[in-house]
Amino acid sequence: MQNRTYIKDLKDHVGKEIIVAGWVDVRRDQGKMVFFDMRDVTGKVQCVALPSRAEVIEKAKTIRPEWVLKITGLVNKRPAKNVKAGVLNGEVELEVTMIEVLSGALDLPFELNESVNLDTYLDNLPYTLRSERTKDIFTMQSTILEAYRSSLRSQGFTEFVAPALVGGDAEGGAAAFKVDYFKDKIAFLATSPQFYKQIMVGPFERAFTVAKIFRAEKSATTRHLSEATCLDFEMGFIENESEPMKVLENAIKDTVRTVGKMHQDIFTRFNSSVPEIPEKIPVFTLAEAQDLITKEFNRTTEDKNDMSPEDERQICEYAKKNLKSDFVFITRFPTKKRAFYTYEDPKEAPFSRGFDLLFRGLEINSGAQRIHNYEDLVRRIVDRGMDPSKFSYYLQAFKYGMPPHGGSSTGLERFTARMLELVNVKEATSFPRDMTRIDSRLSE
Repeated sequence: MQNRTYIKDLKDHVGKEIIVAGWVDVRRDQGKMVFFDMRDVTGKVQCVALPSRAEVIEKAKTIRPEWVLKITGLVNKRPAKNVKAGVLNGEVELEVTMIEVLSGALDLPFELNESVNLDTYLDNLPYTLRSERTKDIFTMQSTILEAYRSSLRSQGFTEFVAPALVGGDAEGGAAAFKVDYFKDKIAFLATSPQFYKQIMVGPFERAFTVAKIFRAEKSATTRHLSEATCLDFEMGFIENESEPMKVLENAIKDTVRTVGKMHQDIFTRFNSSVPEIPEKIPVFTLAEAQDLITKEFNRTTEDKNDMSPEDERQICEYAKKNLKSDFVFITRFPTKKRAFYTYEDPKEAPFSRGFDLLFRGLEINSGAQRIHNYEDLVRRIVDRGMDPSKFSYYLQAFKYGMPPHGGSSTGLERFTARMLELVNVKEATSFPRDMTRIDSRLSE
């Protein structure tokens, strides 16, 4: 739009007539004057329609929240008694000289920033995405994405685009969505970019991707989604899993530092805080973590082969209190409980070189050193009751020589949710899909 001024820049135009465009946030009448707040992507400003401008005041009386307007007006300083210190445009207001309605709005289901239950929020998502709370969430998520990418690039990684359609299930057994493909073939929506990032170690040694993944697991919890975004990397020529753990630690530190610097205001609005990370993120083996939980919380852990949600919550509580860390690494899971490609050194059996990263009580990342020897990988596939011929495309990378390698996968939505301490991961998902919903509720 020609000659448009963004609302955040109005302070630089005091005494001038300018044009702004955006949505009506609220409207209120005061005597013979009409006040309304206009918002655009950069912020809000109070507009005032004066009775001395007959055409303007009559049109101002008709507008409603969410109407889209083009406003011409004079940027005036507010009277001293009306100045709102520390607020964008708290010192100025816009005296309206002309209103052009670009689009009206029908009756709204509720006020935009009203607190509603999650189903109501999701049912009205094209509307509720405009709320201040939701814009804050996805503003921060955008920063998380950029900071993560920037950190990995600085550590020598090359980004690639992983496919969403695959010829087989990338996790070798996880529930996958089937898709009708050409020539009467069945394809699947990718449950992970795992195979592809391992293949990309061949050309790049260090590769990463931001990938959509799809899980058809029948899980209806506050932590599960049917479609999610994973921040994945893989790196070659490693000695053990500590090297991808260090890369991940660097990426997490860089991301938290950037988010904390840019969005202190969002943390404040969410009554949250910038996560604490010591110089080195604490590392516990699974056995050490569960022994600590038994000692500190007087509770026997249910599953010695994995962390339960309560285990994750309590070991994070311990780390926060005693080690000043919102993050915890857990290592040495039994190999039988990890993905088939997870490496196990014979001297360390029955434990794998896999790891999880927990953040404020929730697993947000899983990683490992991988099997790099072709014969060993085929043997593991057979031991897991799977058919190596179904993995022939993937196995080519190992036939033709692969270095010792490893990597990890971070759930973007979980990472975002715990950053702001959101109860449900769906709040950190712009368009969530789960067992009950794909845009609208499946029961409708």
